[in-house]
Amino acid sequence: MTGPLRGPGPPPAAPEFATLALDRRRFLVLLGGAAAWTTLSPTLGWAQRLDRVPLQSWTLPESTPASAIEQTRALIAAAILAPSHWNAQPWRFELDGDVLRVVLDAARTLPASDPDQRLAHVSLGAALENLLVAARAWGLQPVAQHLPWGLSERRGAPLVAATVRWHAGGARRDRVLFGALAERRSNPREFEGRAIQPQSRAQMLAQVFEGVGIRWIDDRTAIRRVADLCHEASLATSADRRIAEERARWMRGDDGDARRRGDGVALERLGVDGVARWLAGRSQRPGAWLHGWAASSVAREVRERVRSSGALLLITTRPREGDARWLLAGQSYERLALKAATLGIAQQPLTGPIESARHREALLARFGATADEEPVLLVRLGHAKPVDPTPRRALALVSTYRNS
Repeated sequence: MTGPLRGPGPPPAAPEFATLALDRRRFLVLLGGAAAWTTLSPTLGWAQRLDRVPLQSWTLPESTPASAIEQTRALIAAAILAPSHWNAQPWRFELDGDVLRVVLDAARTLPASDPDQRLAHVSLGAALENLLVAARAWGLQPVAQHLPWGLSERRGAPLVAATVRWHAGGARRDRVLFGALAERRSNPREFEGRAIQPQSRAQMLAQVFEGVGIRWIDDRTAIRRVADLCHEASLATSADRRIAEERARWMRGDDGDARRRGDGVALERLGVDGVARWLAGRSQRPGAWLHGWAASSVAREVRERVRSSGALLLITTRPREGDARWLLAGQSYERLALKAATLGIAQQPLTGPIESARHREALLARFGATADEEPVLLVRLGHAKPVDPTPRRALALVSTYRNS
């Protein structure tokens, strides 16, 4: 079944991969050979020099913090639990007086795979929505303003995507979604293939804001066609040297290394296993002797995982909606993902066909979208065992406080 779906009205005012720190003896026993050791030794030396990055706890206070500064800190803590493209966490938060600015951290974007920064802005939108959900749940009254890019980038200043103000005295709202802030996960496991019940679908789609499009398919043949497209897109992006090298910088050998660095996506969350995982991220780099094998392995795994979905949805926007459209899409996705968590539904955003410009048109066609829609995010839905959270850098690393 395909078709456009729209949300209830305007919003209120207002992928997961580390360099493996291998034990030397174990490495030699398992892989053997001085050549492999020579290849990995620079990576291992770098891993040993890394200091552990302070991490954000996946817990939030149940009630509103007493002081204004602690309120701000708690709101930022909620914001940075949001998902982001390759877990790059491309955000900063600047408190200036009574205004909190949500700022794009350009150093944490992926210009090769996300040249127009649509996925970075989707990440900022998800963080913004987390902040607003927490504020409402604590009885605060937040007011958010999306800023036109031209205005926010004047005189070479950092890109301010949105500003938020709030005051006390409101009713506690969004409590159900608030309870899911620390439980939401992007689940990379193979799903069980069970369909999404109509009532669950309705509850998730009710979270989508007006101006954001949703295309939904749950027909098995249609899902397999999208899976094949994802396979093709994965191979295409892996063959692009700039994209592959950029991704390699955000890959982590395992979840332990991701925690040491505080960002990036572990190889096992990409479906890379065995020898490729022991070779840390090097098999993913163009020119590496196992690059072709690893790229094919990942592409096959992507296809199988998409095939296991109970449903797929495509989030779209229209260029005429203006600069805020990708932020709004990120806010809608986050609300949908939070609602999915409350319903026990697993979800995972997929960006491969979005990153590949030549596959976007085919993706729109698979979902029956119209010519004036642009794809923003592909999401697979289903049922699977839960996964542990990916790391987030502590709020002290992403926030600035000023008095002006």
